[in-house]
Amino acid sequence: MSLKEAMDLAAEKKLDLVNIAPKAKPPVCKILDYGKYRYELQKKEKEARKKQKTTQIKEIRLSTFIEEHDVEVKAKNAAKFLKSGDKVKVSLRFRGRERDYTSKGMDVMKRFAQVVTEVGEIEKKPSFEGRSLIMILAPKTDKK
Repeated sequence: MSLKEAMDLAAEKKLDLVNIAPKAKPPVCKILDYGKYRYELQKKEKEARKKQKTTQIKEIRLSTFIEEHDVEVKAKNAAKFLKSGDKVKVSLRFRGRERDYTSKGMDVMKRFAQVVTEVGEIEKKPSFEGRSLIMILAPKTDKK
């Protein structure tokens, strides 16, 4: 139908002519109440935002000469974060002469990653950023 006919029909029904698919050949229009249409679109967008899951990055700090039990306690907290769907940033800061013991820091990181392997996997391997050794763990995904 021509644009003029459609406009007349919409005016007759006291509704709006809304272009639904402008890129289609020919363009697709509907006769409807535009205010109600916008309200429905906003409602759908709000519902879609509700269903989105936002992931946060939680941080856990370790030290170079940390005891075994302390590693287990921090790993338990990390496992709790990973189970709730958050990523975990594990950082180990070297202070003063600890910089000479980077291999010791790497061992601590490996030991920590080994403790949380059942709930998380390494997303970013341990790497240096300034004076810190940083590793990022993500929740384990089931590959079936």
